[in-house]
Amino acid sequence: MQTQPAEIVREYGPIAGIDCVNGLTYDGRRIWIAVGERLCAIDPASGDMDQSIEAPASSGTAFDGKHLYQIGEGRIQKIDRATGVVVATVPAPSTEDNSGMAWAEGYLWVGQYGGRKILQVEPSTGAILRTIESDRFVTGVTWVEGELWHGGWEGDDAEIRRIDPKSGEVMHRLTLPEDIGVSGLESDGGDYFYCGGGSSKKVRVVHRPRQHVSSGAV
Repeated sequence: MQTQPAEIVREYGPIAGIDCVNGLTYDGRRIWIAVGERLCAIDPASGDMDQSIEAPASSGTAFDGKHLYQIGEGRIQKIDRATGVVVATVPAPSTEDNSGMAWAEGYLWVGQYGGRKILQVEPSTGAILRTIESDRFVTGVTWVEGELWHGGWEGDDAEIRRIDPKSGEVMHRLTLPEDIGVSGLESDGGDYFYCGGGSSKKVRVVHRPRQHVSSGAV
């Protein structure tokens, strides 16, 4: 296992008009953050907020290339990002323990914070297809280039970790400074992670190390 300090390359915020960053995703152009009763889009170049969608948004957020997915009030809503219209709804895996969420290979991957696991979820039904165990509380979840990464945050101790998607074994740890947590987590598809900062009202950009060999998603 490799362990190294997380390299934070940029911060957005504190973002005005919100209380907390609960989850986030990236649609290739903008960062979407879940802030309680709405989703907000941030331009990563300027840091400005340029769109808002009303929706229960208490935890994870994902993007499938066309639609946003948002967890809130015990359900996952599939949302048209242009209009804000909810086009489908399925039950979330839990009513209270859901955390991060990602899209990969046609499935949703939903973190369970206290349950310390990541669930592969069928997006059209909400059925749980597979469970990946973790040895830490799970916050944000993301897949990038066949690698499964998740945020872990307990008290003042937070990190971003790559785990083996079959065994749950920790392969790589990026440790964050003591006063910095990670709620949502999403890759930009390349060299960086976008990390929600919880009640700090910030989004941070962390460099993703790429010197290791990737593991397959399935």
